[in-house]
Amino acid sequence: MKAGIVGLPNVGKSTLFNCLSNAKAQSANFPFCTIEPNIGVVNVPDHRLEKLEELVQPERVVPATVEIVDIAGLVKGASKGEGLGNKFLANIRETDAIIHVLRCFDNDNIVHVDANIDPVRDKETIDIELQLKDLETVEKRLDRVNKAARTGDKEAIKEAEVLKKLKTGLESSISVRAIDLTEKEREAYVKALQLLTDKPVLYVCNVDESSAVSGNSYVEAVRKAVANETAEVLVLAVATEADIMELDDYEERQMFLEDIGLDEPGVSKLIRSAYRLLNLQTYFTAGEKEVRAWTIHVGDSAPAAAGVIHTDFEKGFIRAEVIKYDDFVHYGSELKVREAGKLSVEGKEYIVQDGDMMNFRFNV
Repeated sequence: MKAGIVGLPNVGKSTLFNCLSNAKAQSANFPFCTIEPNIGVVNVPDHRLEKLEELVQPERVVPATVEIVDIAGLVKGASKGEGLGNKFLANIRETDAIIHVLRCFDNDNIVHVDANIDPVRDKETIDIELQLKDLETVEKRLDRVNKAARTGDKEAIKEAEVLKKLKTGLESSISVRAIDLTEKEREAYVKALQLLTDKPVLYVCNVDESSAVSGNSYVEAVRKAVANETAEVLVLAVATEADIMELDDYEERQMFLEDIGLDEPGVSKLIRSAYRLLNLQTYFTAGEKEVRAWTIHVGDSAPAAAGVIHTDFEKGFIRAEVIKYDDFVHYGSELKVREAGKLSVEGKEYIVQDGDMMNFRFNV
């Protein structure tokens, strides 16, 4: 599961990517600094792992990870191939969610492709290009489906109705994710199209250090502009975060954060937000050898969760022994949890909850 960082050239995408991962993407003060997408596998910060390490004392700890992709900057006309348009749009199509970086700071030394700062305009520039590309995809599909619908094919008639809704919405500058469709319609007719504006989005307002805690007027304008979207807005001083990440000493980092009024790096919040955006959650396994966070989708069953460890676990699934994280912390060990009767035995229908601690019984 990948989240792609997108935005206009020179809004701070590559600097943010460098903060998120140890891969040093090139970052410079000119458009199209990033051409090929940079990919980083990023650990998901989770205080629960620290607590489990303290209680279990394992030989090693393995956190959950999420893949972040830094994609080339977009310009007007990308849907028609302007700039790096076709490459940019193809790279977005391969991601599962979008982290949209918006410049919300003034700095005459950093050029803006449109000469002045207006994050709402910048957002709309990218939205329009993605919507135009989606409209092109929908119209091509609709042409094919209409031919089948004219023969009386009932399934084609249903699909054509959904596609017409998509076409009308996109022509009105409404992203696919905001078009009123049932889950059944989305699953049956929209999902396979891999539409760019159907992907969930997180807006990152890149501010200066003085606005890192409370934001600024640019941020308020963005919040107002996206009020009708089911999207999170995160405020991040990307340049400041980059300075923090350069500090090797943990205590120095904490002092730096406290000085600007933050309790943790903003990139930690961003990674967790991206994880949620991808509809992911974590379950744990814990033993003397290893404490590990495993990544699954929200709504996954116990056998599906077992399959993340090994496909044989899913195929031969018998049952799962489940301990709630809070119970484990309260009692301090698996043995004491068992003695207190707080361990539950679950079958194939069990839906795993975030933070569950699990042991699987299986037969190959």
